[in-house]
Amino acid sequence: MQLLRKPRRRSSFPRPRRQSQTSNKPPHPLQPRSHHGRENARHHSRRRRRIRLHRYAPLHQPRHRIPLTHPGLGAMGTPMAANIRLKLPASTTLHIHDANASASAAFCAAYSFHGPITIASSAAAVATHAHTLISIVPGAADVRSVYLDPLTGVVAAPANGDRVMLECSTIDVATTREVGGALAAAGRGTYVDAPVSGGVPGAVAGRLSILLGMAADAEAAFRSRVDEVAGGMLGDPAKVFYLGGLGNGLAAKLANNYCAGVFNLVTAEALNFGIRAGVDKEELVRVVLASTGASFMLEKVCPVPGVDPEAPSSRDYEGGFRVEMMPKDIGLAVQMAEGLGAKVETGRAALRVYEEAAGVEELRGRDASCVYRFLGGPE
Repeated sequence: MQLLRKPRRRSSFPRPRRQSQTSNKPPHPLQPRSHHGRENARHHSRRRRRIRLHRYAPLHQPRHRIPLTHPGLGAMGTPMAANIRLKLPASTTLHIHDANASASAAFCAAYSFHGPITIASSAAAVATHAHTLISIVPGAADVRSVYLDPLTGVVAAPANGDRVMLECSTIDVATTREVGGALAAAGRGTYVDAPVSGGVPGAVAGRLSILLGMAADAEAAFRSRVDEVAGGMLGDPAKVFYLGGLGNGLAAKLANNYCAGVFNLVTAEALNFGIRAGVDKEELVRVVLASTGASFMLEKVCPVPGVDPEAPSSRDYEGGFRVEMMPKDIGLAVQMAEGLGAKVETGRAALRVYEEAAGVEELRGRDASCVYRFLGGPE
């Protein structure tokens, strides 16, 4: 990328491309059929925004003969499940479960043209038929419910030592080790913490980074299967990382999200005072990108409106990683660090700022780069 002129780059949060009503081009394979036409695109976009991340479990009979499930039909879970449906044989049924029945119905309506989809009654019902499960839900309580609820959770499914469970949520390390231990003791299979990075665009493209925490014996037994699912269906094969014991995937994810959150905040602060001092906003961003202050967050999620037309800031901060989610991730990282005796002075300060920003009603639901607006940055 040439940094001395304004680069043309793909945003981390691209707007969906709309086809004209007269276009003969086929839709993107992950684009639901209801997206044909400009009005239908708007209608489906509004409907998708109402879908929330809840527990669910899509199950399928993939090419590699290993039944697989996937709980969570939210902003990340929906495109992840869509990629699974796309990469399964057209004759294979995908079974899903979500606590939000409307989310399951919307997914079926949008993606069943790739192959049959049925809705299961619970995570336990799906796990009964599955050897490989994938889940992504909002928090630790949801993870416990999906896996440990005695009536509806995976623990209520029949014992199966060949079952592998990839849990992709961002939660605390202690919970993932508790859940994994309980499932192992009950003979329900091998639980792997597998948090993902890459955001909604990475999930849509099937190019997520996947950070895996699993014991050495489990890796030896199941690595080929995990590679096929993580690298072949959901992620970029070059960005599937095996990081050792259970919980290590989450430890790495929290370290990464800590960096991203802090970089996002300090970038917003620096651009705020630089622009206030009189530097043109586009020139200032070009300078930082070409210098030692460059970061992924500035390149992909510039917080200043009007600099990058594809950044959330230029769409009134719509789309992307919601600001109210940032305190959760940084808070988990700070909690983990303090429990290990590691100092995180910058993180505690950033956590306070994000908590305040997330409490502003006008900013809720907007991308975390709106912290620039919270700081009073010139727009």
